[in-house]
Amino acid sequence: MSIRVTKRLARIKVLKTVGKKRWFIIFGIGVLLGTIVFGMKVSIAAFEERSNKVYTSVVEREPKWVSAAEQKKTNVKNNPQSTLKDTENTLESNIMPIFTHPPRKQEDRSDSKVAIIPSEQLSGALDDVKVRVYLTNQKRVETVPIETYVMGVLVGEMPMDFHLEALKAQAIAARTYIVRKLSSETKQDRTRKKADVLDTVQHQVYLSEDELANRWRGEEKKVLLAKLQQAVEETKGLIVTYKGEPIEAAFFSTSNGYTENSEDYWEQSLPYLRSVDSPWDKEISPRYEQQFAFKRADIYRAMGLSGKFARAKLVMKVTERTEGKRIKEIQINGKTYSGREVRERLGLASSQFKWKIEKDKVIFTTYGLGHGVGMSQWGANGMAQDGRDAKDILLHYYTDSTVEQASKLRN
Repeated sequence: MSIRVTKRLARIKVLKTVGKKRWFIIFGIGVLLGTIVFGMKVSIAAFEERSNKVYTSVVEREPKWVSAAEQKKTNVKNNPQSTLKDTENTLESNIMPIFTHPPRKQEDRSDSKVAIIPSEQLSGALDDVKVRVYLTNQKRVETVPIETYVMGVLVGEMPMDFHLEALKAQAIAARTYIVRKLSSETKQDRTRKKADVLDTVQHQVYLSEDELANRWRGEEKKVLLAKLQQAVEETKGLIVTYKGEPIEAAFFSTSNGYTENSEDYWEQSLPYLRSVDSPWDKEISPRYEQQFAFKRADIYRAMGLSGKFARAKLVMKVTERTEGKRIKEIQINGKTYSGREVRERLGLASSQFKWKIEKDKVIFTTYGLGHGVGMSQWGANGMAQDGRDAKDILLHYYTDSTVEQASKLRN
């Protein structure tokens, strides 16, 4: 081979080697840049996650935003069947029960620092009262007149195909709730807070003005909006009181045939939240009877049973019932629980239930939907279908109460 050919081959070999090195260098730079970009994305995502957590923490922990008593509300996240969204109709979109706040003690009104609501606001039958609603999905506050707030709650909490008188009863209950809440706070408290209520079941489900505008289409929108407005306008300013004070207007979806005394589900006994019969629910509510199936091991885990209590054989025994025919106390493998504990830990629809054990599986059948205290919404609809008006409905479910204009409240 000639010297010239040999040199040429050597030069080609060198060029190939240099080419490989360049390729490796380019590849290395690409990997480095990709790693940097990925790292930046991860850092941004982590920052956003931390920001969201911090924001949520502020909302949940701010004592004046959500009172300690309100935090005792039923944990709506426990129900594994739920697909609840804050802006969805809570009766028709899923099987989730309607939950409202547990009773909270009303402040002593002899304290000069606490006023029902500033008298200048009551003089116009609540016309001047504004409600600041925190819209959780949009992360902003919407300030609306109280009657607009009631309208947003009504469509959020009750199906619009319910009887008009049932809708009117719900509107009055919703208005009572917000009047009581605002009246129990000092002017200083309201000034310090960012909002008065959340738009979720933490307080009352509320649809914003934008959400309401896009709720329906065409002729349906025209008809249902007219019905909604009628229910609110025909009850304007009306609330439920007990001895001159706005009541804790608790409500829920479906009864088992009876409502509960407040102290049988919550801690506080309120004279107007007494057990009454509600026979209409069984006939018309699609949520009256439901079934839930669990593996025995899942029950043990949910109820915190271990060691000697988590034996192979599951033994359950009801030891006490409430006046409303629900389970007040039950023993599971010798350990005692309240009916409410079992309901919430297992995500059952009601604390009135029976069960059947099939080998390693337990099938629960529940009756009713919700905590059972106050007004049954399906019961209210049944009463309305039977010819009873909104006042009749409210006076039935809220014992010894009065329906009157908020402007009559004493200052």
